[in-house]
Amino acid sequence: MSQHRRRAHAKRQGRRGGSFLLVTTIAVVLAVAAGVLVELHLNDRVNDPAAMALAGIPGSRSAALLEAARQTMILEASASKTLSLVGTPERATSPAISLPSTSPGSVGTDVVVNMPPPNPGTAQSIGFNMLASFGFATSQWGCLDNLWNQESGWRYNAENASGAYGIPQALPGSKMASAGADWLTNPTTQIKWGLGYIKSIYATPCGAWGHEEADGWY
Repeated sequence: MSQHRRRAHAKRQGRRGGSFLLVTTIAVVLAVAAGVLVELHLNDRVNDPAAMALAGIPGSRSAALLEAARQTMILEASASKTLSLVGTPERATSPAISLPSTSPGSVGTDVVVNMPPPNPGTAQSIGFNMLASFGFATSQWGCLDNLWNQESGWRYNAENASGAYGIPQALPGSKMASAGADWLTNPTTQIKWGLGYIKSIYATPCGAWGHEEADGWY
C-alpha cells in the first residue's frame, strides 16, 4: 500500500473512532438521565401508596383511568388547602312570645296554663270549684292559680301596705263586703268577689293573668 493510501485509510479509521466515541457518550448521557427519571418516579411511588398499587397493574385502559383519577384527587387535595372561611351561618331562633298589655275594661288574651286540680279543702280548691259558676272553663285554673299565688299566696289575711287585702288583693279590702259581711276572714267570700271582678274587667282569669304578666298588676 502506498503512503498516500495509508494516510487516507488512517483518516477514515479516525473518523469512525470519533463517531463511535460520540455515540457512546450520548448513550451514557441518556442512560444517566433515564436512571434519574426512574429514581424520581420510584421515589414518588414510594411516597404514594396509590401510585405503587397502579405500578403493579399491567398497562391498560383501566390503569390509565385510575391514574387520571389519582391525579385529579391530588389536585383537589392541593386546592382544598387554599380554602378560607369567609363567614358562619346564623342560627335561626324562634321569636319570643309575649303577652300583650291589657287595660282595665278590655278583654285580655287567653293563654292557657295547664295545671292539675288543687288539693281538696284548700282555698285553691274553693276557687277551682267556683270557676264554672262564673262561666269559666277548668282550663282557666292555671291562670287563676298563678295570678293569686303572685298577689297573695292564696292567704285570706294577706295585706299590702297600699291597703289591698285578701286573696284577690282588693283595694281597698272593704270592696269585698259586696260579696259577704265576712269578707275579712272568709276565703269563699273573697274568692267569690275576686272572680266577679276578674269577669267584669278582664273577661277570664287568663286575661287577668296576661295583664299581670305584662304590667305587674291586674
